[in-house]
Amino acid sequence: MEKLIGLDMDTEVEMSPAARAAVFSSPYSSPSTALLLQRRVLTWAKETGSPATVRVRVADRSFILHKDPLASRCRYFSQAMEEVSGDVELPASFPGGSEAFEVIGLFCYGDAVALDPFNVAAVRCAAEFLDVGGLGARCDLYINQVVLQSWDDALIVLQRCQPLLPAAEELLIVSRCVESLAFMACMEILDPEQSRDQPGVDDAGAARGLVGRRWDAELVKELAARDLWIKDLIALPFDFFRRIVQALRRQGMKEKYVSPVVLFYANKWVLSKKTHKFWASSTDETGDGGGETDANRRATEILQGVVDLLPAEACGTAVPAAFYFALLSRSLTLQLAEGSQKRLRDQVASHLQFACADDLPLPEQEANRSIADIPEVIAMESIVSNHCTLLHRQGAEAVADLWDRYLVQIVGDPKLRPERLAELIGVVSAGDRKTHDHLYQAINKYLVEHPGLSGDEKASLCAHIECRKLSHEACIQAVQNERMPLRFIVQALFVQQMHTHRTFTERSDSFRYMLSGELIPGVAGAYTPSPGCPVPTSQPLSTTSPYTDTHTTVALDGKLLRARDDDAASDYETASFRIQALEQEIISLKKTLQRHNTVKGGSVRKDGKEPSFRADAAAPAAVRRRAPVSGSCIGSMRWGSQRRCASRILRVFTRLAVFGRSRSRGKQSKCRAAAEQLSCL
Repeated sequence: MEKLIGLDMDTEVEMSPAARAAVFSSPYSSPSTALLLQRRVLTWAKETGSPATVRVRVADRSFILHKDPLASRCRYFSQAMEEVSGDVELPASFPGGSEAFEVIGLFCYGDAVALDPFNVAAVRCAAEFLDVGGLGARCDLYINQVVLQSWDDALIVLQRCQPLLPAAEELLIVSRCVESLAFMACMEILDPEQSRDQPGVDDAGAARGLVGRRWDAELVKELAARDLWIKDLIALPFDFFRRIVQALRRQGMKEKYVSPVVLFYANKWVLSKKTHKFWASSTDETGDGGGETDANRRATEILQGVVDLLPAEACGTAVPAAFYFALLSRSLTLQLAEGSQKRLRDQVASHLQFACADDLPLPEQEANRSIADIPEVIAMESIVSNHCTLLHRQGAEAVADLWDRYLVQIVGDPKLRPERLAELIGVVSAGDRKTHDHLYQAINKYLVEHPGLSGDEKASLCAHIECRKLSHEACIQAVQNERMPLRFIVQALFVQQMHTHRTFTERSDSFRYMLSGELIPGVAGAYTPSPGCPVPTSQPLSTTSPYTDTHTTVALDGKLLRARDDDAASDYETASFRIQALEQEIISLKKTLQRHNTVKGGSVRKDGKEPSFRADAAAPAAVRRRAPVSGSCIGSMRWGSQRRCASRILRVFTRLAVFGRSRSRGKQSKCRAAAEQLSCL
């Protein structure tokens, strides 16, 4: 039954529940506009004596009004009543509905119009549609001087514009509210008097609170509620929110403030499980059917828009990497467009070097398939394999370490086949791995969960581990690990010994060169040994021999350290054995000299003085010859024997000096020069 407005004073106004809710939803609507219009129509009828003859239908309501007020103020009615005498039905595209028409009816009768943020947008659009003279200008003045000066009023008007599109857009109501809200948001950020003990969008608040931990939608929701203006913005429809974000960037707000706002919006409408359940249940209650499907459709539309709003360049401080991986995990359950899917994966790849292992999506194990065949793992495998090679060297190493940590978390699945694990390990090249410790942990954990592997399968998996890139602690653990194949244990043992030898050598060199100034004669404060007390000469086997004198030792050690090359690590094993052989040869030479001196040793001089190479000038020529001494001194030998022994020792020293270096002629000439200096002594 039609509801008639404006018949007589005693007629009660009948309104639909929706219209009644719309009237009383505004705190400024007092008294009711419908009652005011009813009274004005009756007053006009009594004053002029003419009855109301024009029936205006708006949606499900009808208004009985006078022809003269409508035709004089509204061009739409003046043209319509020329064609139709009594009834005028407004089209369904009429903006504002019956509530907006009530305000226009009062204006046509000459009454004052009560504008407020709840009805000004609808009245402005309705006035433009009916071509009401003067009312549109009054609405624009109210919007510019009242609405755009207040955050709450501009927000209310913008929300009321949603059912008025596209009329509100054509009249620039939406754009004016968007620019005003963006400007006031910038002023909110720049306000020096605003207290921000726990800011929600500041890089010291939101980003710091989310970096390094798994994505938690409830925690992000709490952070968003700390700033009321952010809470208001993320409650807007996405079309309006997108325009505000674009206006924020256009007006110069820094990205570290804009990006977290996008993060909070996506968390509320895309990542929140509560929102998804609400959408699904509300769709079922309306009887439209397909509640889950409709909820996924709405989430897909918002997610595609959010992906476009995110910054193209990686900014690990403004938006944590966990957010991108959370979006990736959510997108796998939605039907994103191909372009949005590619853009999202590119953004995830650009944030790989900023992520930690907890950020990556960790799927739950399913009973019917392996964890390596779940979409989350397949997506991460594709992203890492396609994009890690495009990063710089430093970024590639970080991605390799991240991938190995991720493997540690997923290899515990008992349904994971060794062939599939080998494919996952091969996603990152061995050269990009700076250390193989986490790869060793992943394979070791896999062997624990799969004790029935054959020896060939174990050897195939362990072949991916390069023992030289294992730390000292990992080598010790690998040597003692009974689950590893024998060949791998031998390699780990050899590398562990190499680490131990290198550590001992470095510490010995450091200690010796720290005290080298005390062992050089002629230096101020130098240590001078007492007669008969030999200077300690124990040195590491890898650098010099304990049988050289002090000057030669220091000189050769300095040359060896300056000529040490980083690429000599590949020959380190062979060097250890050869140096030990040379040292044994020196020891045998010493023993030969001792036996020779014992057999051919001469008598000691009667004056008790020590023998010398020089002949006594006062002694007769007949007795002027070298007196033999007991002991292991090389001076007790004949001069020819001394030269031969010295030549053999110099050859040994030369082999020690040039060992481990590149076989260049320049370095060999330096060794020969050092040998000639030693022979001159």
